[in-house]
Amino acid sequence: MSQKNLREEDPKVFEIIEKEKLRQKEGLELIPSESYASRAVLEAIGSVLSNKYAENYPGRRYYGGCVNVDEMETLCQNRAKEVFHAEGYHVNVQPYSGSPANLEVYFGLLEPGDTIMAMRLDHGGHLTHGSPVNMSGKLFKFIHYQVDEKNEVLDYDAIEKLAREHKPKLIVCGYTAYPRTIDFKKFADIAKSVGAYSMADISHIAGLIAGGAHPSPFPLMDVVTTTTHKTLRGPRAAMIFCKEELKDKIDRAVFPGMQGGPHENTIAGIAVAMHETTFPEFKAYAHQVVANAKALAKELQAQGLRLISGGTDNHLMLIDLRAFGPGRGVFVEKALEAAGISVNKSSIPNDPAPPYYPSGIRLGTPPITSRGMKEEHMKTVATFIARIAHEFAKNELPTDKEKRIEFMRAFNASLPDHPLIKEVHDAVKKFATPFPVPGID
Repeated sequence: MSQKNLREEDPKVFEIIEKEKLRQKEGLELIPSESYASRAVLEAIGSVLSNKYAENYPGRRYYGGCVNVDEMETLCQNRAKEVFHAEGYHVNVQPYSGSPANLEVYFGLLEPGDTIMAMRLDHGGHLTHGSPVNMSGKLFKFIHYQVDEKNEVLDYDAIEKLAREHKPKLIVCGYTAYPRTIDFKKFADIAKSVGAYSMADISHIAGLIAGGAHPSPFPLMDVVTTTTHKTLRGPRAAMIFCKEELKDKIDRAVFPGMQGGPHENTIAGIAVAMHETTFPEFKAYAHQVVANAKALAKELQAQGLRLISGGTDNHLMLIDLRAFGPGRGVFVEKALEAAGISVNKSSIPNDPAPPYYPSGIRLGTPPITSRGMKEEHMKTVATFIARIAHEFAKNELPTDKEKRIEFMRAFNASLPDHPLIKEVHDAVKKFATPFPVPGID
């Protein structure tokens, strides 16, 4: 995609973007909430639709000149319903991102102070699933379930017992750091048994569902939210699916409840991404994501790293570093980044360390799968990760806050000159560069 005008008009911004292109091409992106938008998606996002205001919904705008954006938004809605086989559902494609989408569901269906059940943040839930530091946790009463202490997977009997005890008005499933398959039918049945709405946040696994690599929440759940990037490989935005009888409540919560004018250029990008999911290549990609994740998990375990729940069924895995001591995730994340590998530090179930210095790291295979990597490449990726983890998880954080900050500053400064970092960084660049990056190459 030509950036001739940007290069000439704002060379500094152009330079930063070029550096990011190089970072993505020469490194390995393993953050499971990331992937690559196609050139067609990027072109749609950067189109003249960015110029247009269009408050309200197709056919009911508060602005003139919306004939074309009405057509685009309707096209996007129809494509989304077709992709997810969401007959009997309405879909709102205006949410700016996943967090607003979840809050819009809460405000559309509930009253402040109502009870919601969702997964604990440190067990795999999301900030908007009732974290006390998030608006969701401040405005609604959340009852949190968690994974089983021993096998680290969902205990549906315990979840049902909790639901019967607390009688929530909404039960949320779908997570940001849970490596196993979700049984949507069980959640729908539990919600129905206590008179609650059922909601699935499939932001992480939407692409797997669209590609047939994970069970679908349709037509089981009352509401389904999803981001449109991550495994879907579209722009950074979100959608809310709801049963037709909930349409007015959800639409009013989005506009005028929480948002003004929708980003019609982004909606065009979603429409393109929905079209791309119908290609045979997308289905192959979705299944390859899971195959790669399983292969990577197996190789990491073979190289002495423990995984939460013992593996993965989807696109992500959590490495448990507690064997090295608490709070070691930050060291491994920073060391891997210095070596050209992007992951993210992550809390794990029963983590003894605070969230900013957690005892785990989270990683996934959507980005490297989008570049064409397959199972046979996962041993190499696992070896990079294991070498770094075994070396840098040995570090121990000071207990004093000020000393901790100084320690991390010195640690980060030392990484570029560390011989193992230099060796792995060169190997990562040599390994990654031949694989094309969608939207760049």
